[in-house]
Amino acid sequence: MGKHLKKKQLLFISFMLFSMFFGAGNLIFPAFLGRASGTELWYSIGGFILSAVGLPILGVWTVAKFGSFNTLANRVHPMFALVFPFLIYISIGPGLAIPRAGTVAFEMGLKPFLPSQVNETFSLVAYSIVFFSLVLWLSLSPSKLVDRFGKLLTPTLLALIAIIFVKSLITPIGIFSRPMQPYNEATFFKGFLDGYLTMDLLASLVFGIVVARTIRSQGVEDSQLLSKYMMIAGLGAGILLATIYSILGYLGASSGNIGEADNGAAVLTIVMSELFGSIGIGILGILFTIACLCVSIGLVISCSQYFSSIIKMMSYKQWAITITLVSGLIANLGLNKILTISVPILGMIYPLAVVLIFIGLFDHQIKGNKAVYFFGILFTAVFSVIETINKSLLSGQWDSILKTIPFYSLGVGWILPALIGIMIGLSITFAGRKRRLSNKPQTTG
Repeated sequence: MGKHLKKKQLLFISFMLFSMFFGAGNLIFPAFLGRASGTELWYSIGGFILSAVGLPILGVWTVAKFGSFNTLANRVHPMFALVFPFLIYISIGPGLAIPRAGTVAFEMGLKPFLPSQVNETFSLVAYSIVFFSLVLWLSLSPSKLVDRFGKLLTPTLLALIAIIFVKSLITPIGIFSRPMQPYNEATFFKGFLDGYLTMDLLASLVFGIVVARTIRSQGVEDSQLLSKYMMIAGLGAGILLATIYSILGYLGASSGNIGEADNGAAVLTIVMSELFGSIGIGILGILFTIACLCVSIGLVISCSQYFSSIIKMMSYKQWAITITLVSGLIANLGLNKILTISVPILGMIYPLAVVLIFIGLFDHQIKGNKAVYFFGILFTAVFSVIETINKSLLSGQWDSILKTIPFYSLGVGWILPALIGIMIGLSITFAGRKRRLSNKPQTTG
């Protein structure tokens, strides 16, 4: 029998995973969704939770089931297992998510308190040096993640959100307004699509390796126990995320008749100002800083562990330094430039991640047949590439053709190609099995 974890240890690991998921976007998107959907809040937040919590938790469970992301990706093709994880780690690591976290932490944590005569560019550089130095320092000891995240940063983050929520119940700040466009139609589905923006589905594939190593560091070696504890940690983190998203959505919706806001950061600024006055902006800055710090550390550790395992000429420490340095430099280029390059890539690989996870969940039923994985991913990839070219290079010139595909106008046109690919894979599998049975020599009694 392998070593078993105590409930308290599992709780702290769940806290750790939650804090790795919970970055700036996880604060901003549900708050704006709540304000925009107003009286339809619970429909929209339900859709949001399904995609922003349900899919990432399924991702953690799938990685737990296979033991590693690489094993899952190899079901498709060895080349896919090399290229696809690389694109994910670059996109949600130094290519977008880590620099974005540093920039947002500056925008919400320091910029509101700077005197008008202070040079903003210089301030961002100085802030980036401090922020990413702290990220690097905390990333160099991944074995201490549970102590730092589970026992310190996450409880602090949860306590701040709890204080804000209780205050909003004691002194309500406003009323729920009627939903604004496009949240007044297909509200649930709009919330579902907004859940994509957190990028947590991709992160779930990345964070699996960190959770597994953390559990192993607690003395768990049995593979079945490891998978079980990863699933429990994923479920625990999911419950926390769903609860916090509901609170943030409620806060956003309750500010519907106050001020003007065109993004989640502005919504939260209104909420905090109404609840706590000028000190509320300081509390919000602390909240954003902790959230951005946690997700940056988690991503640096994940990326460093991955790259040090496939490119062994550099150690984990050297990769951590390199990734942190690159992220800090990109953060100072400006968020718009980062998004211009990275968002099309994310839009292309996100459907692949969804399809890969869902096929992986039914691996036992399809008996691990690679044809199902290969054709399901191939058809999804072809559609995603075409859609990305249409949106980013052709300014929608092919829309008239692509709109004939079911669900395209809802942003999930890849569903039909994926199903076609899966059916082709199943047909090939069935035909091959039937042919083998027909060629099998008959025995006579």
